[in-house]
Parts: sequence; C-alpha cells; structure tokens
Amino acid sequence: MSEKVLITGLNIISSLGLTLDENWKNLLDGKSGIKKISLFDASELNTQIAGQVDELFDEYSSGFIKKRLAKQMTRVSKFCLTAVKVAIQEHNIPVTEFDPERCAVIFGVVNTGNTSVEKDTSNMNTIVKGMNNALSAWISIEYGFEGPNYTISTACASSAYAIANGYDLIKQGKADLVIVGGADSTINPEDINGFNSLFALSTNNDNPEKASCPFSADRDGFVIGEGAGVLILESEKSAKKRNAKVYAELVGYGLTNEAFNIMSPKTDGEGMAKTMQKAIHDSGIEISEIDYINAHGTSTTLNDLYETMAIEKVLGEYAQSVAISSSKSMIGHTIGAAGAIEAAITAKSIFHGLAHPTINLFNPDPRLNLDYIPNAKRSVSIRCALSNSFAFGGHNSTLVFRKYS
Repeated sequence: MSEKVLITGLNIISSLGLTLDENWKNLLDGKSGIKKISLFDASELNTQIAGQVDELFDEYSSGFIKKRLAKQMTRVSKFCLTAVKVAIQEHNIPVTEFDPERCAVIFGVVNTGNTSVEKDTSNMNTIVKGMNNALSAWISIEYGFEGPNYTISTACASSAYAIANGYDLIKQGKADLVIVGGADSTINPEDINGFNSLFALSTNNDNPEKASCPFSADRDGFVIGEGAGVLILESEKSAKKRNAKVYAELVGYGLTNEAFNIMSPKTDGEGMAKTMQKAIHDSGIEISEIDYINAHGTSTTLNDLYETMAIEKVLGEYAQSVAISSSKSMIGHTIGAAGAIEAAITAKSIFHGLAHPTINLFNPDPRLNLDYIPNAKRSVSIRCALSNSFAFGGHNSTLVFRKYS
C-alpha cells in the first residue's frame, strides 16, 4: 500500500501578515491587505494598488537569514527561505533526524523578483538573484537536503504543480519529507504596465480595500499580491513515528492543460471542469464528501464566471451545498505563490473547521449564484476540500485535501 501524504507544517507570508497565525486571524476577520503601493512611486501607473507585504519584512527576515547570504537574495528569495525556516521551527520538524537523501524541495516560481524595484543588485549578484532555481536551492543548502530539488514554472498554477509533484514523491516511496510551496512578487512597474495593457488589473485606486471583489457584478480586474506559501509534506509512517501534528491529508490532484489560448480559459469553464473531475477521480473521494472549495477566484470577468460554471458542471445540484471562498479577495493574486498560499489556507480550514469569507461581495453578479461565503467567516465541518489554480497558458490544477483521522 502506498504511503498517505500528510501536511505537518505550514506557513504564509502575505499582505495580511508575516506569520501563519497573523494571516489566519486576518483572513477570518475579513481584513483586506490591499493598499497603495509604497515599494516605488506608482503615481504614473494606471494601477497604483497591490497586496504588498509589510515593509517590516526586511527587519523580520534578518532574524532568519545571515547578512552575507541575504546580499545574494532578492526579496522573493527572502520570502521563500524565511517562510520555510519559520515553518520548520514552529512545527518542530526534526530535519536532522531524516535521511537527507530522502528529503526534497520543490517550489513554484514565475520569477525571482529581480526587477527594477529590487535593491542592491550588482554584477556580483545579479546571476544568483535571477536564478529561478535559487529559491529551492537555498532551502536545501540551509538544511543539507540531498534529494530532488527543483522549481516549476506554470504561471499562476506553479506552486500548486509543485505540491502535486511533492505528493508523488512520497506516494511513490521516493521521499519521506518534501518541502513544497511558492514565492513571488510582481509589484513592479514593468509587470503592472504589462497587465494594464491587457486590461487585466483593477484600477480602483481610490478604494484599495474594495478593489478585489471576486464574484461581484462590479469587479474590474484582479489585484496583484506578493508573498510566499509553504507546506511540509510528510509520509504517514514518518509523521506517526514522531507523533506529529497533522493539518490535513493530501489525497490527490488533477493537472491539465487546456491547449486553447495563452491568456483566456476555455469557454464555459470546460477545461477547469476537466481538471476538477480528474482530481476527484484521482483522490477516490465522492462528490458528496466535498464541503469546501478554495476558489481561484481572481475577480476577473471570465475567471469568476467560468470557474462557477465548472463547479456546477462537476458537482451538479450538489454545487449549491458547497461552501466556496476566494482568498484573493483579501491578499490579491500572488501569482507563483498563489497555489501554495491557498493550499495552506485550505489545510488550516480543514483543521479548524472554519472557512474565511469572500470579502467585498455586496453586489453579486446575478449569473453567479453559488455559496461564496460573503463577507463573514463561517464554521464548516470539512471532510474534503478542493483548491483550484487556473493559469495563463492553460495550466490548470486542482488539489484535493481530506480531514485526517
């Protein structure tokens, strides 16, 4: 029998906080992390708001990363390594007791953030700062892990793909411990101008906290966010041996490509539905066991409509019974980190029996009539949950989690 894959550690860095507990509290309280950009002068941009991590991060990260090493890292790399170190520390993961050849690191990365906003980049460090694989490499170097180590780049689904790959390593008996996740920041003039040219971003600069409003009739685009999400995956045998705290079990996934359009999803959510169907089949769960979905929920016209249609196609009448929420309503779209941050939130939701709200849902789109948990948290006894990530390029992912007992 193949090993069960358990989640024994989590961490999140986002615009809602620098720690898991701070993020979780603010998510449940329905607090928005969207504000005016202060990383650079954005006054000439069409979009001047983002889910920016607190400026105290540099001071916070200095307690976990040596100054000499920090000079070789971008802010995104620091998000990544800091989040991992805190997760290992706070969850008492005895990394030195594991066989280093059976410990792996897989991260989803779109870019390392080595942009015009990055400080102190020079000829001496620009190569290392720009290497996508640096994010996973720094972690293995820190802990001496000698197992598989790589990054995956599938746009907004990157870190969800990383989690799926980590799951496979444990299920196949090739690893006992896999650190998975993602980190990203696209809060820079180049990326914002690029997304603005595609009319993809909200321009609600006067009301930042209201700008990200998934499933609302008045949504006008997504809001960029930044940060990191980390999950520590462990075999059940290993976790039981040390009596580890377990947030949830990862039971399966679906990965597909729509092979349709570089930016737009397939009409009526056809590709999204296929991904969810594959994930449910792979995990072996029944549709009637699904109690919660952490939606991709970007606050864009097509995503919110097509994701809703996909959920209805897959779940049928049962779709009306499932609680759904969008984390992006509060933290924005963290691109390469989104899948991991939202997976971590999903695991926390299962563990605590609580689901955070989709905030700013005061004017629902009449075409979208599912239960999006509007504006206030809810107690939900979650047996199984899905976490959706749908990306440019047609890269789709659905992860399936189950309450562990």
